[in-house]
Amino acid sequence: MPQNFPEVWLGRVRNKIESIALAPWLEGVEELQVPITVVGEGPSEKNIIYVPTSEFEVDLLINNNTYPIEIQQYTDDLIQITLDKYQTKATSIKEDDAIGASYDKIDNATKQHPISITGGKYAKAIHSMCPMGNTDDTPIIQCTGVDDGTGRKRFTYDNLVEVSERAKAKNSICHVVLNNKHWHDILLDRKNFGDKIVNYIKGKPAPEISGLKLFQHTTDMPLLTAALAKKPFGSVREATDKEASVVFNLSKVVKKTGFTRQYYDKPTTLMQQHLVNYRHYFVATPYKNEGIGAIV
Repeated sequence: MPQNFPEVWLGRVRNKIESIALAPWLEGVEELQVPITVVGEGPSEKNIIYVPTSEFEVDLLINNNTYPIEIQQYTDDLIQITLDKYQTKATSIKEDDAIGASYDKIDNATKQHPISITGGKYAKAIHSMCPMGNTDDTPIIQCTGVDDGTGRKRFTYDNLVEVSERAKAKNSICHVVLNNKHWHDILLDRKNFGDKIVNYIKGKPAPEISGLKLFQHTTDMPLLTAALAKKPFGSVREATDKEASVVFNLSKVVKKTGFTRQYYDKPTTLMQQHLVNYRHYFVATPYKNEGIGAIV
């Protein structure tokens, strides 16, 4: 039971959080190798990291014949990032279901906790990657294709080229995370996309075009208002809102996995059952307001 094998139960849940419901579009995003500062305890606990950033570039001298060489002063800044906290409600577990430390027993008793945590943290991550509004550094591109019959204009190859020109930085990779409708738009456009997106013989996706890596994310995409302003996370969709696809440059975004904690209450005389729940810290975010964009 959890009280006898706490490290086994917690270790198994951590493993499940890391391995299920993966978001392929986060692969390649740098996992920051910085220490986590724990502030507070109990309900007020926070996981905080401090990220060094710098726009410093070293000037290059070619065929220099002037000495001593001029000195450049290195400068950088620290950005504080607070990791998002994800908590599950306590699950009651019967005594018989809690006895033992086999993986089957643990997975059966706790399986919904990792599912809820991973679903929530990836939904929050894609929302964080979406810009707050349309600027030169955070472009929001409006689709220009034909009407799909509902008043929505389809996503086109020309729109993808515009994404590449405005969002892709030199010598870096850009991920384009398409919502369900935009993904289906490009599948219909065989003239411009064809086997570049899907191999129609093998039936397997080949999502890379124009130097961009394309991914599909079917749920929980960010919502933008008619004025192209991002709505807060978890907002209810209104009739005039648009579901966005998200673009981000790998050189401009980071992620960090914090602590995972297990909470366990022993059975009592009146409540002869175990109670267990979990707290998990994670963040994926641009560290500056640049290198990200959206498509609507």
